[in-house]
Amino acid sequence: MQTVLITGGTGMVGQALTSYLIDRGYEVIVLSRSAKKSSQQHLSYAVWDIEKQYIDSNALSAADMIVHLAGESVASKRWTPKRKQEIIDSRVKSGALLVKALKENKHKVKTVIAASAIGWYGPDTTSSLQNGFNETNSFDNSYLGATCQQWEESVKSINELGIRLVTLRIGIVFNIKGGALLEFIKPAKFGMATILGTGTQIVSWIHQHDLCKMIVFAAENEAIKGVYNAVAPYPITNKDLVNAIASKMHKFHLTVKVPEFVLKIMLGEMSIEVLKSANVSSNKIQSTGFVFDYPNVDAALKELL
Repeated sequence: MQTVLITGGTGMVGQALTSYLIDRGYEVIVLSRSAKKSSQQHLSYAVWDIEKQYIDSNALSAADMIVHLAGESVASKRWTPKRKQEIIDSRVKSGALLVKALKENKHKVKTVIAASAIGWYGPDTTSSLQNGFNETNSFDNSYLGATCQQWEESVKSINELGIRLVTLRIGIVFNIKGGALLEFIKPAKFGMATILGTGTQIVSWIHQHDLCKMIVFAAENEAIKGVYNAVAPYPITNKDLVNAIASKMHKFHLTVKVPEFVLKIMLGEMSIEVLKSANVSSNKIQSTGFVFDYPNVDAALKELL
């Protein structure tokens, strides 16, 4: 039985991944800021402290692989200068801690799966609208683009330690317990499809089950290394997405448009990302033989709603 050490394991994706791994026979150790006892079989907790650059060496020595998901939520608070730095630090400092721990401690870790995000890419171009952004495209000169670049750079030297590194640039994760989908569901409960801006912006998304499946697929296949986009094969416009959600919940619904200037007042700088169109390609991960269980929004919403 293999042991997986997870950073960010108490977050939305981390919790889903923990259950997915345990169901498939893995032992899971979740790194946490404080010591916890687990009542669940095959799950335990270990302490780490990013600010003090400390990690439980026993947890590290027990791990066969690491899944690195740690990072402050990008969308939970307004982007003040302080918050923006917290978002960067939580990613860069946690990555630096992992590298440091792997260099300085005895371990048997063979693989690290590290999270990144499709914020790496800028707004759509003529080329991306036609073919989708792929993993060779350079990072965007924006706050999120630069954040993702630093995020990925913080763990890049893991390759030099003889450990296989896989980086997943994750799209909007569909999970009804949190994240963007939950925000779209809230007005849909009252029979409203809330279109943001023009609604023509493309949303590149992934069902949480397929993300967990992809992480395990990457962990178990040694030929997979480097960067892969973790997005479903069929992205969708904001307008089509919110209408699909509202239609699933109500036979009849009202379409409401939220103008760009209102979003800018409500969200500040974060509105740039909400209004940005990013058509991201899943071709590379599919070329490895990975098969999505929820390739399109209809299939995903049918399961989630």
